[in-house]
Amino acid sequence: MQPAELTKIPTLTKEEILNDYRIAFESRQASLTGRKEVFMGKAKFGIFGDGKEVAQLAMAKYFQPGDFRSGYYRDQTFMFATGELTIQQYFAQLYAHTDVEAEPATAGRAMNGHFGTRSLDADGNWKNLTEIKNSSSDISPTGGQMPRLVGLAYASKLYRQNPDLKDNTNFSVNGNEVAFGTIGNASTSEGMFFEAINAAGVLQIPMLVSVWDDRYGISVPAEYQTTKGSISEIMAGFQRECKGEQGYEIFKVKGWDYQTLCETYEKAVAVCREEHVPVLIHVEEVTQPQGHSTSGSHERYKSKERLDWEADFDCIKKMREWILENEFATTDLLDKIETEAKETVKQARAAAWNAFMEGIKGDHDKCQDLLNHLVSESQSEHASKLAEIAEELHKTVNPIRADAVKAARKALRYVRDEKSAAKRNLKDWLEEAIGENADRYNSYLYSQSEKAALLVEEIKAEFTEESPMVDGREVLQACFDAALAKYPEVFAIGEDVGKIGDVNQAFAGLQEKYGELRVTDTGIRECTIVGQGIGAALRGLRPITEIQYLDYLLYAIQILSDDLASLQYRTKGGQKAPLIIRTRGHRLEGIWHSGSPIGMILNSIRGIHILVPRDMTQAAGFYNTMLKSDEPALIIECLNGYRLKERIPNNIGEFTVPLGQPEILKKGEDVTIVTYGSMCRIVMDAAKQLEEFGISVEVIDVQSLLPFDINHTIVESIKKTNRVIFADEDVPGGASAFMLQKVVEEQEAYRWLDSQPRTIAAHEHRPPYGSDGDYFSKPNAEDIFDTVYEMMHEAEPKRFPVIY
Repeated sequence: MQPAELTKIPTLTKEEILNDYRIAFESRQASLTGRKEVFMGKAKFGIFGDGKEVAQLAMAKYFQPGDFRSGYYRDQTFMFATGELTIQQYFAQLYAHTDVEAEPATAGRAMNGHFGTRSLDADGNWKNLTEIKNSSSDISPTGGQMPRLVGLAYASKLYRQNPDLKDNTNFSVNGNEVAFGTIGNASTSEGMFFEAINAAGVLQIPMLVSVWDDRYGISVPAEYQTTKGSISEIMAGFQRECKGEQGYEIFKVKGWDYQTLCETYEKAVAVCREEHVPVLIHVEEVTQPQGHSTSGSHERYKSKERLDWEADFDCIKKMREWILENEFATTDLLDKIETEAKETVKQARAAAWNAFMEGIKGDHDKCQDLLNHLVSESQSEHASKLAEIAEELHKTVNPIRADAVKAARKALRYVRDEKSAAKRNLKDWLEEAIGENADRYNSYLYSQSEKAALLVEEIKAEFTEESPMVDGREVLQACFDAALAKYPEVFAIGEDVGKIGDVNQAFAGLQEKYGELRVTDTGIRECTIVGQGIGAALRGLRPITEIQYLDYLLYAIQILSDDLASLQYRTKGGQKAPLIIRTRGHRLEGIWHSGSPIGMILNSIRGIHILVPRDMTQAAGFYNTMLKSDEPALIIECLNGYRLKERIPNNIGEFTVPLGQPEILKKGEDVTIVTYGSMCRIVMDAAKQLEEFGISVEVIDVQSLLPFDINHTIVESIKKTNRVIFADEDVPGGASAFMLQKVVEEQEAYRWLDSQPRTIAAHEHRPPYGSDGDYFSKPNAEDIFDTVYEMMHEAEPKRFPVIY
């Protein structure tokens, strides 16, 4: 069944139409002016939303407080129309103004066109999101907004269907919120798009996707991008046949047809909001008057015929014609609106530039003054060089903050032997400037609120003689049971998590106890499992998303890296998504089920805590810690530990394990071995064997890799043993090298070493199938024994003669 025929909406008033025209024209002028600013050298890069104005006006009409947007960098008109972006803020972002009041989306950290609203107050606490028109923070990777969009819409389903969430009135009003997604036609070729579309269709969630189709992806035309050249045609099979059937509602509409766009969005949003049915709106015949960005010209790849067509079907031109045809305004009135719009943009641009330069000019002038004093007071033979540095700074046109800092640092080199008030004042200013710029450019990688994970109080696990010995999986099962009972906003999703309670039974029986909304199976779609968690966490829920094996984190690493890991940073504390990603890895059998790619993870997802518990009790403590915090974490359980016996803590739902604090598993005097995860058992085995030969090993479990040993306790062990080995199951130069750098360089352990620091890692290939494959591919107790023994032989060759 095709969607019902649209009916004309009588609610468009003359005032509304003309106000829309004003917004569209202002937005176009902002794009045109922004491009000029880049070419004048006042901004680094520009990417604009020209050509999409009218469609975005229509979408904005039906975007209500509580709704969320997950879009891309062409949506400026939508943001203007919803009142969540001013033209001055738009230019502040173009200039990279670091004041969060001037540029609230990213505080100058993201290039222009990256929009977002602030979900948190200055202390990192949630605002009432039902009173705000919300935009999740944009990322540049095309299609990367889609996984999170699934979660934003999924949250509405949970808020509507889970009665235990009815009191969460700051986040939802009965799940009535729609998640609006936007994407360019070429980006619908991305796998993330199709995965997200399929997931939303299965879940039946209020997700509305608008595809702005200008027939190109930079220079590549649609015939190279999309089967049949049309995303709506290839998605036709998703169209539901009747009300109540699983599927989509799909609409097609011209990007220059203002009236039909308004009619389409009214109907589409109503279906989405009321029935929780996903919707795709294919907005065709969209233009891009300035080409893709300031880095190129579309005249190079578009034919004259296409360029002529784009000029004729420019959406603002067509809207003006429609207004005149329907006598909503005269030519003179529209001309007046356009003139006023140009002036509005001109004034906003000037105000943004002046505000941007004001703060920089203050630093620049202060440094200039201090340099001049240094020149006049310096007795250095390099006085002429100091004068040259001061003059170069003085002549700088459109200075940036780095100019003054560079000048001060260079000048201080030449007066390093002097002791003068001028030198001291310049040095003090430099230290202050570096501190201020650290806040501007380096803060908020992690939470800075009172709920930061590092501030969660440690609660020791409590045991008695009656505490039962059980399989490790049962410890986790009890932990998850307690969390689900305590926190109604907690839910778990993943492949096989629901009915069978995950492949290792840590959720066994919990779906039956808490229902399918709380413990839920998903399809095989790692990227959108994580995205589903990110979006839900952005709306105040506490998801635990499971990636079945650590090897399969590769499917989700991009979205973890580009989106979740950078979220607090790129919003300077304006948004948070306290998602827990649960997985298992290290030791099992075979090439794709025993991976330990920790180096890849460490280097990809700074901004997410990486926790590597050695057993399930430690893992349970980490889950409890993270559920009390407001930050995301990746918790990697030991794949071969689920059936090993552990004692269940009496306070299973309360005890916490602190982050960044290693634990000494065995005290020793001769060699320190630093490790984590499954390697702890292997190292402990080797340490026991070494004792037979008179070698005393101190074994340290780091417990968490990000953060890593925040109190620098490992170096204290090395001060005693004067020897260190870093052991893990990653490839050579992976996590073992990371640990070495943190301890030997950062903690300055090199000062205490009598032997070369060593690393023990797996071979460079993935481990083959079978126990022998594991033994000969990954570190084993004998490898560790031999490495330690060799170090002791170097120190005392007579006492420890060569073995082999």
